[in-house]
Amino acid sequence: MNGKLTGWNDTIVALATPPGVGAIGVIRLSGTIAWQVANNLFPQKDLLQQPSHSLHVGLLKDDDIMIDEVVISLFKGPRSYTGEDVVEISGHGSPYVLQQIIDACIRKGARLAKPGEFTQRAFLNGKLDLAQAEAVADLIASNTAAFHRTALHNVRGGFSKVLKDLREQLIKFAALIELELDFSQEDVEFADRTQFYKLISEAQAVTKELTASFKLGNVIRQGVSVAIIGKPNAGKSTLLNSLLNENRAIVSDIPGTTRDTIEELINMDGILFRLIDTAGIREHTTDLIEFAGMEKSREKMQQADLVVYLFDVNETAEVELKKLEDEFKKEGFNYLLVANKIDKVDEKEVRKQWQQFEKIIYISAKTKLHLEVLKERMVDSVLQGEILSEDAMITNARHFHALKKVSASLAAIHQGLDDQLPGDLLAPDIRQCLYYLGEITGEVSSEDMLDYIFSKFCIGK
Repeated sequence: MNGKLTGWNDTIVALATPPGVGAIGVIRLSGTIAWQVANNLFPQKDLLQQPSHSLHVGLLKDDDIMIDEVVISLFKGPRSYTGEDVVEISGHGSPYVLQQIIDACIRKGARLAKPGEFTQRAFLNGKLDLAQAEAVADLIASNTAAFHRTALHNVRGGFSKVLKDLREQLIKFAALIELELDFSQEDVEFADRTQFYKLISEAQAVTKELTASFKLGNVIRQGVSVAIIGKPNAGKSTLLNSLLNENRAIVSDIPGTTRDTIEELINMDGILFRLIDTAGIREHTTDLIEFAGMEKSREKMQQADLVVYLFDVNETAEVELKKLEDEFKKEGFNYLLVANKIDKVDEKEVRKQWQQFEKIIYISAKTKLHLEVLKERMVDSVLQGEILSEDAMITNARHFHALKKVSASLAAIHQGLDDQLPGDLLAPDIRQCLYYLGEITGEVSSEDMLDYIFSKFCIGK
């Protein structure tokens, strides 16, 4: 990013810790006069004469008004998060006191930071690339082990390194291709076409792997929507309560007790599952409220990432289940058939009788029999043989769409090399490919795009 954004030279201030009452709150200042602002509020010593990365304890005063006893941390740019002079003021976690400190900083020359402005400055000062900056927001929002691990890997530059290595190699060949254009009359080739062909093939393999990872990455970021469906009294609410280890849904022997959908979250093996207990689906009902609940159940089933069809093993015929399984396959659903109340029958006989069904699990929701097996199968149905590794993974839709464009450009270059096109015809596709790669890491970006990306951050980050 070559240009500076509006307000670039301002010194900004914001609360860096969550709002609300706490033991400690941290206020962050960043900019050319950050140290001076803090110094004007700290009469004990001259902070301008103190070394970087040092801590100072004392009273914070706005003219003659005492505000708080604080710890001040000093960071001299470029050895700071933003790359600028940074001050962090740790005070007591009273919202009133912290607001008084922020107001005092503003009176001394700072302005309130916009959402994500600290991280935006880190990006513009070269401390982070755009993909890493976006991963900071993911790390803050991470609520599962898998999401945390992926976000941390990207913050540390794992994803960015893959793209940068690819982009650097493309730039070298692009420069040689452009050089050929300057000597077009002499019919010379500076770029080794064999090596270039190999590079493009390798780049295609890398981008294909990255784009393919988005399916799992999106699951890690957004969670998995699971619709628990079945006939009335199949035990759906009991299953939800057993999975959650709490009585969240009302359980009754009366058919149609659940009239609306109930949604709850559960973390299984580092992946967030959004469980949706739906109203029982049956062919006929005269109850308008129950009918509306059934319609919503069908809608949730269409939207779900995974459909768990729960049925009473004592009251379901094989032909009925086979018909249902065929419909699920026809609709392309990711599904599991769950035979409930297995504690009331001979499990061995039932397993032998229904062995034709490949996606069937036998449980007792009431006694929690084989519930761990169900959880394992739910996780497996999402991972589908993939392993949550430390490799680069796409969790951001913006990155995914940009990589699709990179793939299209690489395919065009590959075809051009197959057709033995001259450099002047290869050059536009190479430039386009470099542009889309640069969009991801921020080498190519607009002010509007940056404002949109960083506006999604919290204020103090």
